[in-house]
Amino acid sequence: MAFRTLSTADRGAVRTITVNRPDKLNALNRETIGELTLAFNQARLDDAVRVVVLAGAGEKAFVAGADIAEMTSLTPVKAQEFSHAGQALMRGIERLGKPVVAKIQGYALGGGMELAMACHLRVASEKAKFGQPEIGLGLIPGFGGTQRLTRLTGRGVALELCLLGQQIDAARAERLGIVTRVVPADELDASVDAMADQLAAAAPLALKGILETIIEGGECALDQGLAFETQGFAIAFSTEDMREGTAAFLERRKPTFHGK
Repeated sequence: MAFRTLSTADRGAVRTITVNRPDKLNALNRETIGELTLAFNQARLDDAVRVVVLAGAGEKAFVAGADIAEMTSLTPVKAQEFSHAGQALMRGIERLGKPVVAKIQGYALGGGMELAMACHLRVASEKAKFGQPEIGLGLIPGFGGTQRLTRLTGRGVALELCLLGQQIDAARAERLGIVTRVVPADELDASVDAMADQLAAAAPLALKGILETIIEGGECALDQGLAFETQGFAIAFSTEDMREGTAAFLERRKPTFHGK
């Protein structure tokens, strides 16, 4: 289907979903959140898609935040609905069952940083900026920022970024564990493509198992997480991909995985 606020493109098994509101620095309004939810659901259901890259149009911003102009008209009830919709989108990305790579070329602020943190891997240009500036609007993060930031960086850093609302550069974001990798601006596209291609060539069911075990198991007590890991490990032995992977290793060739 055609989207009003997004564009999508497939390159082999990699689907790129781009927030396409560069005149608004790709800000998230209700329509964009709804379209992103639909686009990710389509990617989840499409077996030909093994990896998703999430990007923002233009040079200035990945996503600069939520659409402030739209937010000013929200009642508390509508604000709660907006928060729930944003959180559901982020949780859907996190639980997609396929790797999602955020390609961050510029500002990732507020809702944009929350969107990036919901992705499994984040590759940033050295020019990228990050922050949770909601305090300056008399607000708190509403799309999961307080929770994912705490889990990524620890309580102290989460308190610093949310209470002070200051932007940080890509280098510090990488040191804090917010960003997976920082690259020169002119190498961003190639770096993301290489990462996506590596993921697309991996065993889809094993990727899904790793994502589920780390994301779901990481929220459990250790014994429960270990039991979850053992279950996923055992299930992998029922797959054709496991037999292909082990055979290829013994035969000293590259495996070809089919997600079976």
